[in-house]
Amino acid sequence: MDTSLDAEVAPEEPLPGEKCPLCRGAGFVYPLLASGRPDFSRVVACRCAQEASGRELSARLERYSNLGNLTRLTFDNLIPRGRSGEASNQERFAAIYQAAKAFAQNPEGWLVLCGPSGCGKTHLAAAIANHRLGGGHPALFVVVPDLLDHLRSTFSPSSELPYDDFFEQVREAPLLVLDDLGAQASTPWAQEKLFQIINHRFNCQLPTIVTTGTSLEELGERLCTRLTDPSLCRVYVVEESRPSILEHIGSLGLELLSNMTFEHFDSKGLHLTPGQRETLQMAYRLARQFAESPEGWLVLLGPNGCGKTHLAAAIANHRLRGGQPVFFVVVPDLLDDLRSDLAFDSRSIYERLERLKTAPLLLLDDFGTQASTPWAQEKLYQIINYRYNARLPTVITSVFSLDEIEARFSSRMGDCRLSTVIGIEAPDYRIDRKLSERAEPRRRPRKGRY
Repeated sequence: MDTSLDAEVAPEEPLPGEKCPLCRGAGFVYPLLASGRPDFSRVVACRCAQEASGRELSARLERYSNLGNLTRLTFDNLIPRGRSGEASNQERFAAIYQAAKAFAQNPEGWLVLCGPSGCGKTHLAAAIANHRLGGGHPALFVVVPDLLDHLRSTFSPSSELPYDDFFEQVREAPLLVLDDLGAQASTPWAQEKLFQIINHRFNCQLPTIVTTGTSLEELGERLCTRLTDPSLCRVYVVEESRPSILEHIGSLGLELLSNMTFEHFDSKGLHLTPGQRETLQMAYRLARQFAESPEGWLVLLGPNGCGKTHLAAAIANHRLRGGQPVFFVVVPDLLDDLRSDLAFDSRSIYERLERLKTAPLLLLDDFGTQASTPWAQEKLYQIINYRYNARLPTVITSVFSLDEIEARFSSRMGDCRLSTVIGIEAPDYRIDRKLSERAEPRRRPRKGRY
């Protein structure tokens, strides 16, 4: 009998009618070496998989993958040069696209994809996983914050999959995708679990894909040294981010804001009256002019869904493309943040207010819907008054008319020496879109207004 460490022995098989104790329904196992240790360099099909039809095996692999709706993200519907409008980013993405396709053919080592939200790194990672599934190879896709939540839930006695089993499934996955590393809550427990997974896969050199919107240095030395090891890892920056020139406070996600551009704005609307269309197009023209040369204040007033937030975000995106700093704030969320900081660190409130007051370009979205406590109104007034006196470029959106806004704010917002005020009369774009869909059910999806 060959007792060398390189000799393989057949994996244990289930009795007829039993669920495989090794693959737990995944359809594959690691072959065992004579030492009794798994050979993580390859996988073999269990008897349960061998007996299954091709369709059953494909469905089993898809369930194991945890991709869910991300099975739609493939290389076929991935733009080879990415979605960035900058030529340098397009060239970078094209090179990474080819590297990802090569990795999908032969996954060896680690692929680390860095970049801001919306740059395409998750699509690249999911496309690789879907390509492997299409070839009958297992791949496990996990979003890191969800992974940690799942691990916590497995401590519950009612959990279907015990903690140890789930943890091992992640650690030993033939191909593991860790999506959005760095977005998780940084508790000591979370950091330790992540390190155990990454360190194990690093030591065993198991194929791994990591995506992150955080700089690798910010992930901590233990993770950074493994993710940047040149002998195992290939690190690609999918798109150069500019975190230092965009500050953001509010419930509007950065990915949603990044899609609110002038190119994606519908200034016509099929079911608008001539007067409504005129105000919408005037707001569009003024916003474009302001984006080219921000001077004074631009105040956009109108009902929910008329397009004012989209135009404000489009101004921000236009300035960001030119490398100019922008501070985008949803006003009610800002005041909630300031209140939450009040009990812990009054200095952080002072520093944040100073950044808002002195920002080269400030966009205040949804002004007037904030809770009108004296404290909140005073903080907001400090920002508005400072920027008014300093004549700093500012964009304000509100669902209220100037007559409905407190006088000390409206008098500054309506000062014709500083402000351009435009009232948008267009109705909620969602209503216009529904009317269009009813009238022309086969019409291509229209651009949105927010």
